[in-house]
Amino acid sequence: MWQQEYPGCKIFGQTMSSDHHSELAELGIVPHLRGSPLSQKVPYVIFCAPPSRTEDYPGDVRIAASNWNREGSFLFTSSSAPYDKSDNGCCYEDSPVVPLGRSPRTDVLLKAEKEVLEAGGCVLRLAGLYISLLTLIGAHVYWLTKGIVDARPDHILNLIHYEDAASLSIAIMKKKLRSRIFVGCDNHPLSRQEIMDLVNCSGKFSKKFEAFTGTDGPLGKKMNNSKTREEIGWEPKYPSFPGIFGAERLKKQYWF
Repeated sequence: MWQQEYPGCKIFGQTMSSDHHSELAELGIVPHLRGSPLSQKVPYVIFCAPPSRTEDYPGDVRIAASNWNREGSFLFTSSSAPYDKSDNGCCYEDSPVVPLGRSPRTDVLLKAEKEVLEAGGCVLRLAGLYISLLTLIGAHVYWLTKGIVDARPDHILNLIHYEDAASLSIAIMKKKLRSRIFVGCDNHPLSRQEIMDLVNCSGKFSKKFEAFTGTDGPLGKKMNNSKTREEIGWEPKYPSFPGIFGAERLKKQYWF
């Protein structure tokens, strides 16, 4: 998307290993291995790597920030997990976050975000990412494989399409803002049960999901990024997860 807007730009793609460097090169991206210094600082940096493959996630973010010359933007794609809301209530950009020390998962994200904000970069807290109904990515595929899942059916999930996450990231970077927090979601939260009802009614899978059987555990949150949309001037290409089914008959039953 960045290449389309800025033909001739030079993009470096830094990775943990060289396994996919040939694929990056085919996309016109210069492969760069982690630990190898760049020859010069760059005006735009986006950090999209998850914390699962590193022992020092905040340190990695700090190194990424050191490659930024502060002329453009530094953006870190985080998660909506740090928001301290678990009663299916509404949650916004400035809602309270989980206190440090309560959860190792949110601790690592909040510490990484702190590095970004102190460096003058921006944070984009993304909801659950999906590509399409039929790709083997997403919670709905995992649940369909299991058939019966010991989890609450009324737990709320928030989603955003990968393309929309990318376009929102670019829109934020182009604003050249400093030390701000934004949210990426489609503003159409769904319960686990609603998602799997959609899957079952789609007619696109031979297998049927049977049931969620859980009754305990925390609920989710209903993410809303209307403030982000207004300030950035952005709207999603894929406004809701149900929309990917193209099922007109479901419009009255689910959010569109």
